[in-house]
Amino acid sequence: MSKVQPLVARDPEVESRESGLTINRAFKVFQSAEGKEVRAINDVSLAIRQGEFFILLGPSGCGKTTLLRSIAGLESLDAGEIYLGDQRIDQLPPYDRPVNTVFQSYALFPHLTVAQNVAFGLEMEKKPKTEIAKTVQEMLDLVHLGEFGGRKPNQLSGGQQQRVALARSLAKRPKVLLLDESLSALDFKLRRQMQVELKRIQRETGITFVFVTHDQEEALSMGDHIAVFSKGRPEQVGTPEEIYNEPANRFVADFIGDINFVDAVKSAEGEITVEGVPFRVKQDISALPIGAEVSAAIRPERITLTAPRETALTGTVETLMFMGADVRCEVRLTDGTTLLVRLSPPYDTAVLHEAATVSVEVEAEHMRVVER
Repeated sequence: MSKVQPLVARDPEVESRESGLTINRAFKVFQSAEGKEVRAINDVSLAIRQGEFFILLGPSGCGKTTLLRSIAGLESLDAGEIYLGDQRIDQLPPYDRPVNTVFQSYALFPHLTVAQNVAFGLEMEKKPKTEIAKTVQEMLDLVHLGEFGGRKPNQLSGGQQQRVALARSLAKRPKVLLLDESLSALDFKLRRQMQVELKRIQRETGITFVFVTHDQEEALSMGDHIAVFSKGRPEQVGTPEEIYNEPANRFVADFIGDINFVDAVKSAEGEITVEGVPFRVKQDISALPIGAEVSAAIRPERITLTAPRETALTGTVETLMFMGADVRCEVRLTDGTTLLVRLSPPYDTAVLHEAATVSVEVEAEHMRVVER
């Protein structure tokens, strides 16, 4: 049998620039400590629409922060172009670019009050004092810190300091706000609260947000579009729903949430076979030859377990855990593959017990074919 080639995501088509942020054929190369060439940004082209919340997602070292720093002007590209609307900005110094950055460390001035921190950039631009005062109050009200202007940063919680950093970056009314792992220092509960706040602020201001994170749940919950990065380039760009439900390849499927991979073979057009059991798929697999060895990627919550049927894929329930909102179990197939299954109530209690033999059911639209 022939082995399928990786189903690589197509490069995104760069839309007309209009007023959005466009990255065109960007490259950035570093030398490693061993003297090897590392392509931190490897032929990246992206089109980010004006006024959207865009996520750069990927593991450490994948190039997402280098790309963000290149947009800010903190790194220079070796090749390629960056446009904001019709204006090319990659050749401009950082202070001339209509972008601002919120860093993970907040970088607040400890000797200045909250209001003075927010006013700092405007004072450097020698704006009128009345305009500065008005803008500072507007920004503090926007981040729900209107009464905290007289406090020092060390008198604030971590979440409040994050909001001050955000207010300071927004005060200059940038066309693009860049956020580099800006919530990673917060505890779990506060991080969730700030995710909601960031979405609210982005909607209210209409400013384009470009947000770097390695947290998949954070990306899915916040982004209008997500670019999943690996080895210096995006593997897939799409909406959260597209990234989660229609991963372009095995890397994206494996990186985003829990997933099962099952060995399969293309047995007919629109059909794959797992352990001799045929499954229809809605995905277009016409480019693959009959007999191609592939993997079926299946989300745990898309699997249904029923009483065993002769013609169905069968397995044995090995572990069972009640999690409150759902039941999670592991099912071992006859070839030794273990499936993680997540079942929401109501479910068949007669089937769900350890050592039970069950049939594994998956609907066509929930089975994604990727490279093995």
